[in-house]
Amino acid sequence: MAHKVLIVDDAAFMRMMIKDILEKNDFEVVGEAQDGNQAVEKYKELQPDLVTLDITMPEKDGITALKEIKESNPDAKIIMCSAMGQQAMVIDAIQAGAKDFIVKPFQSDRVIEAINKTLDI
Repeated sequence: MAHKVLIVDDAAFMRMMIKDILEKNDFEVVGEAQDGNQAVEKYKELQPDLVTLDITMPEKDGITALKEIKESNPDAKIIMCSAMGQQAMVIDAIQAGAKDFIVKPFQSDRVIEAINKTLDI
């Protein structure tokens, strides 16, 4: 059975890129969100196996959303997406419970490697 993934990024183009990589590798994208508020809502609604979560977003940033998702489900598996130069924020995210991180622009191999490691595939 395909693993269900929720993609969260404020940029539609980035969501499309990740979705394309995931679907080519037999993952099922069950939802998309464009800010942290939507991410928390959709996580509770969809209960995905994994979330890819952008760090920098309007409304509610990725680290705040990460903490809220982990509060509702301590076992949530979340991979942060960051731009170059966001190392301090990535460290904060890992300390808050993120399993891994991927850097933009996305490299397919690295995305799949991070997901497989996070899901223990």
